[in-house]
Amino acid sequence: METGRMEPRDATRPPRVLLVEDDAITQTYLRAVVEALPAQVDPATTRTQALQQAARRRHDLWLIDLTLPDGNGAQLLQELRGHCGDAPPALAHTADRDPAVRGAALAAGFRDVLVKPMSTAELSNALRAALAESMDLPDWDNAAASAALNHNPGNVQALRRLFLDELPEARAEVLRSARSGALATLRARLHRLQASCGRVGARRRGAGVESLRARPDCRDALEHSARAARDLTG
Repeated sequence: METGRMEPRDATRPPRVLLVEDDAITQTYLRAVVEALPAQVDPATTRTQALQQAARRRHDLWLIDLTLPDGNGAQLLQELRGHCGDAPPALAHTADRDPAVRGAALAAGFRDVLVKPMSTAELSNALRAALAESMDLPDWDNAAASAALNHNPGNVQALRRLFLDELPEARAEVLRSARSGALATLRARLHRLQASCGRVGARRRGAGVESLRARPDCRDALEHSARAARDLTG
């Protein structure tokens, strides 16, 4: 595999996903869900094709079938990481419900394992959460905040000041709930935070909250969410 020179991440374009799936029907379904995010898709049906795709361009997420005609997903993940200095997160998908298969995939470095058939909502949430961790999102989305607050700059600034004043305690409550295993309290706080982030255009903080809502028991998602909050408050 020749790595070549990867282009830098262009924040103006949709994220790009490497989709590895050899079954035509399943690939069509997965591709439709990914493109609806929206995101760009580079499909591959074999391990060899996936390596070629990764050599040509940078991806923000790898979505990999664990069983391939010319190898397996865990092997492919190691090869991709060996050739990509800045490897994105990787999601595995499989029809095998054996817990041992899931455990082996997580041990190999996959962020999560999606079991087919899966609902569109389940797939979309997993994709968004993974992409939120891989993409360099801006702290503030001024256009979104302006639209949410009737294009009144004074309202935007006032609500952002209130949001930032409340953010340290909100972050502390999230950490306490997560570390104590109080998942009901954690989900309730994350639900309120998600709405607040949308109103003030706190885009990266909102992505961190969404990632944690998708996986409330994941330490990586908790750290990603906390880091986004720390960066806003200094």
